[in-house]
Amino acid sequence: MRVFFFGIGYCAEALIRRTPGIEASGTARSDERVAALRAAGVEAYVFDGARWEPALEQAIQRAEAIVVSIPPRAGGGAPTQLFASAIAAAPALRRILYYSTIGVYGDHGGQWIDETSATLTRSERGLARLADEARWIEAGRARGAAVDILRLPGIYGPGRNALVRLREGDARRIVKPGHVSNRAHVDDIAEVTHLALTRGLDGQIWNVADDEPAPPQDVIAYAAKLLGVDPPPEEPFDEARLSPMAASFFMDEKRVSAAKAKALLGFKPAYPTYREGLDALAAAGEGRELVQPD
Repeated sequence: MRVFFFGIGYCAEALIRRTPGIEASGTARSDERVAALRAAGVEAYVFDGARWEPALEQAIQRAEAIVVSIPPRAGGGAPTQLFASAIAAAPALRRILYYSTIGVYGDHGGQWIDETSATLTRSERGLARLADEARWIEAGRARGAAVDILRLPGIYGPGRNALVRLREGDARRIVKPGHVSNRAHVDDIAEVTHLALTRGLDGQIWNVADDEPAPPQDVIAYAAKLLGVDPPPEEPFDEARLSPMAASFFMDEKRVSAAKAKALLGFKPAYPTYREGLDALAAAGEGRELVQPD
């Protein structure tokens, strides 16, 4: 399958790595990143919202599917605007898949939610994501292509996890009583993406999330146990100094279900909770360089 990626990032690379049948092309923001991708055998082109090569549009027109992982761009530069003609002229294009966020659901008071739940977000980022979802749905409708929206939680995996944060000294145990959150291993995201691209169902919304929404401080504590080190001290949320971005992750309370992907796509998560994910990462050597201070 010829897949064009708007944004060859962490999730896209996992999909490409796990799916040899994909003939990948796509974009990156810098010349250096494009050069690295080309050296790895990926047909890559610069796109930073303002500049791109004409060959990029030709690659879009060859695509059978488009996967979008770049966030909404402030002040224009949306691919749906800049490349509308190329998308419309892609003769083999049958499906578009957009990576969104469970943040669009907003606050549900800690209740379990699914794809039918209301999108209550009032944050600027959440509203921008909803607008981007609508733009890609409209682009697919104009082309006659199915559009899938994957709403993702916090993403972790090789190189991006609590073990690495502990090793680098960046891990914090911020405690907000009653707060839990979902997360998803990048390989499970890649698996749902592959299933959505290949099962031939109508385009729709899919939640991708683990089975055990958990307090973030518990994840850090479990990672520290795996490494045999002391976890960082707990910090009450009300006293913690956090950036506005970091603080925003503690604002909404919800538990997100991925039951629909399991039932309709046959999704079987390899890492149903953070424990299985961190166990596998620790076994692979993540965080190994960490030394317990005296």
